[in-house]
Amino acid sequence: MRIVSLLASATEMIAALGCLDQLVGRSHECDYPPEVLRLPLLSRPVIDTNTSSKQIDTQIKQLAHARDDARENALKALSIYTIDTELLQRLQPDIIFTQTQCEVCAVSEQDVVQALEQTTGLRPRVVSLAPYRLQDVWEDMLRVGKALDRERQAQECIQGYQQRLQQLQAQTTSLVASGPRPRVAVLEWLDPLMGSGNWTPQLIDYAGGENICGETGRHAPWLTWEQLSDLDPDVLILAPCGFTIERTRQDLPLLQKHPTWSTLRAVREGRVSLIDGNYYLNRSGPRLVESAELLAHAIWQQRLPLSVDPSAYILL
Repeated sequence: MRIVSLLASATEMIAALGCLDQLVGRSHECDYPPEVLRLPLLSRPVIDTNTSSKQIDTQIKQLAHARDDARENALKALSIYTIDTELLQRLQPDIIFTQTQCEVCAVSEQDVVQALEQTTGLRPRVVSLAPYRLQDVWEDMLRVGKALDRERQAQECIQGYQQRLQQLQAQTTSLVASGPRPRVAVLEWLDPLMGSGNWTPQLIDYAGGENICGETGRHAPWLTWEQLSDLDPDVLILAPCGFTIERTRQDLPLLQKHPTWSTLRAVREGRVSLIDGNYYLNRSGPRLVESAELLAHAIWQQRLPLSVDPSAYILL
């Protein structure tokens, strides 16, 4: 079977199921495990991602506005990503993995359909993933397993992930018993501010915190500084979608220069952390389990010794 993955989380699922040797092409966001970096790239963003958070947000909103106008006028809808259709045709995939969850986060099903319309003779199976909460992620793992004839392996993986989360919850429950849960806010974007949604509130719960910013199964909400001040979290975690730790550090001054920043309880008490939002919290794949462990480490610090990836976490 010849597989193309245009979704980073799907690529990690494919690897977990032992099918990496069948992967022939990837998206520009598929960067783990490291072996996939040798594979040809089928997509690229049409916006400048090397600029500030504010400018990235502005570009996305302008493109979304143009896309809405195109749809109203029955024109071809615009996308944030472009697919190399000539390379796609040369690779001749039997199956393509993509997603319908968020057109900003990754190549969408619509992008794939448009790319296939521009090629001739390609009739691959297109499998779209659409996770909004943890249960959806596990179902997507089964969907990938079925598509690759690895359903039993997928079930075993899911059981392992769930057991690790339950073990983490047992550890944090003992800490919660001694007092109230710390009130936690995760920011998925920094300028403008955006809270956390979808599966992140569930991960915070496993980590022993009380999520105060966003709802399970719903996209992350935009926030004003006044709203963040009113929430006044005990723990504040910065994990912008698609950003590494170093990229987040570049935009940190955007927050620090705001007059409200220094008034926040989490800032005053030294309970602000950075987590790699690209590899972990915002990638709906196997490493969501490690994401919960990183959250627990950020919430409880020395009270809960955990083995976490040191490159994925910084306490300010």
